[in-house]
Amino acid sequence: MIPFLDLTRQHAALKGELMAAAERVLDASQFVLGGEGRALEAELAQLCGARHAVGVGSGTDALRLALTGLGVGRGDEVLTPAFSFVASATTILMAGATPVFVDVQPDTLTIDPEAMARALTPRTKVVMPVHLYGHPAAVDRIAAFAQARGLAVLEDNAQALGATWGDRVVGGWGDAACLSFYPTKNL
Repeated sequence: MIPFLDLTRQHAALKGELMAAAERVLDASQFVLGGEGRALEAELAQLCGARHAVGVGSGTDALRLALTGLGVGRGDEVLTPAFSFVASATTILMAGATPVFVDVQPDTLTIDPEAMARALTPRTKVVMPVHLYGHPAAVDRIAAFAQARGLAVLEDNAQALGATWGDRVVGGWGDAACLSFYPTKNL
């Protein structure tokens, strides 16, 4: 039998460190908003070159909260790649907006900056590039496109933590970025 996802093998080399971290959290009895969480948020902000990082329950929660924070609502449109995890589209719908699917680049499967112009309408409010399989989207071009049109950029960085575009780590290019620590993500 070929294992689909063997978490035992995945974390074996880190087991001592993981158990020590779990003990610190249990001993402090601060399961939410504790020191370990604040330390992680600070490290993530520094890694991505962001001013802040805020831990929430899931990557889906992060996208939903970021869209709300960017003022996305009914009547708005959000450009997002046609190839992505379902949460990219469902969180846009949850915000009351319409996802507008944009073609992807064949070499990286990330949103095609040239195709974004064809998808743009007066109702477009946000561009949501998804950095996929460790491949960053062309965030310099996406950020320039958005800035020239007064649009916000929300990076879905759930599958590219630590990846770089040029000399900068992705997750710090846009107005907001979201991560996920689900076991199948690229960590």
